Amino acid sequence: MRLPLSLIHAPEQPPSNREKAVAGADEDVVTMAVAAATDCLAGRDPAGIDQLYLASASSFFAEKSTAAVVARALGLRGDVVTVDHGGSLRAGAAALRAAVNAVTAGAARAVLVVASDARTAEPYSAMEADLGDAAVAFVVESDGPLRLESDCAVSRQAFDVWREDGAAALRGWEDRFVVRHGFLEPMVAAWEQWRGASGLTAAAFRHVALHAPDSRSHRELAQQLGFRAEQLVDPLFGRIGNCGNAFAPLLLAQAAGRAQPGERILSGFAGDGAWLLSWVLDRPLARTATLDAQLQRRLVLRSYRQYLQCRGLDSGAADRRSADGISATVSFRDQAADIGFSGVRCQSCGTEQFPPSRVCYRCFARDRLESVSFARRHGTLLSYSKDYFFPSPLPPVVVGVCALGGSARAYLQLADYAGEELRTGLPVEFVCRRIHASGGRPAWYWKSRLLALPEAHDA
Repeated sequence: MRLPLSLIHAPEQPPSNREKAVAGADEDVVTMAVAAATDCLAGRDPAGIDQLYLASASSFFAEKSTAAVVARALGLRGDVVTVDHGGSLRAGAAALRAAVNAVTAGAARAVLVVASDARTAEPYSAMEADLGDAAVAFVVESDGPLRLESDCAVSRQAFDVWREDGAAALRGWEDRFVVRHGFLEPMVAAWEQWRGASGLTAAAFRHVALHAPDSRSHRELAQQLGFRAEQLVDPLFGRIGNCGNAFAPLLLAQAAGRAQPGERILSGFAGDGAWLLSWVLDRPLARTATLDAQLQRRLVLRSYRQYLQCRGLDSGAADRRSADGISATVSFRDQAADIGFSGVRCQSCGTEQFPPSRVCYRCFARDRLESVSFARRHGTLLSYSKDYFFPSPLPPVVVGVCALGGSARAYLQLADYAGEELRTGLPVEFVCRRIHASGGRPAWYWKSRLLALPEAHDA
């Protein structure tokens, strides 16, 4: 979804064309990570992934692996190694470096690295307009087209921007302090150290993907390091915003998609220090869906209050976390269906069904069913109804029965509905979303989503 920046401080004015990307009420670090990783793994057997690294500074859990939830939703092997990188906006760099190390050392054939963040600023704060929500995923392999040439990291401690345990929103010190001591000084120090060790200059890089807290400090850093405007990857302020650990990797992915073989890319990560990574594209990347195509699929929020409700910051809304929620036992027992979106296929007659059962409803064969995943399929909307009474920041809630690309059917909510004309037979895809966080235990499930949307909608 998109929040026009003018709605934050001038709601009476027409929405501006400057905006930021925001997670919806049913989106979070997990669902964005699953979406990015699903696109990254398109056409690839998930069984080939040996390790999964998730980088995030805004995970729901302080003590529980979010990477394990993502692996379950992606249908990765049961023996996949999952690692959570967090605590800093340099976690994305740490995850990428660790993945390269693991592949180089032969500890893994392929490592899936996902960076996902949905950081929340205090309402109406200066920081709020510059933040955005996003996720990005890479598969790191020994023979991959993008090669890590060298890197350099420095550590600097400063209370510039932080979030204490249990707090929902970020806190920050005075802006000039944040930019100077928390961003510019460590980035310049890392650049000088790396340049002295490598002997390379700014002219050696064709593409430069730099983290920055805002567009002004991004330009200031580029000038201090000696980069020209044509070398810089657009930081997308006014379209996405600073998306935390996903920010520099997102720009790196953009640069890799545009680079030609032999060209160098510099990616810069900042957060309690800085980390610079120099990459070389050895051969062309397989072209995937562009970021521009994803940015065209937009749901535009009509009011700032809708954003606060999606974020759980509206003081007038009921606290939906206070309820007990689903028991941990039920959640564990049903995770294959709920998180993995897996059903069964009868080995006798081929009938598929969801949720899983021990008996085929068509031929009544017992215990002759094999697991099958519906997550990457396309389906069909068979029926629908609109519920205007269910509490939602973006009413109505649309629910209906969907064909899951075969004989199986499921009763699902329709995600990202923006008032399109509905009819039976519309093609849908399936997306992992958060249903609630009652009892302090988030529950994830799958929803349908219309495959084709016009360029823009109002939510």
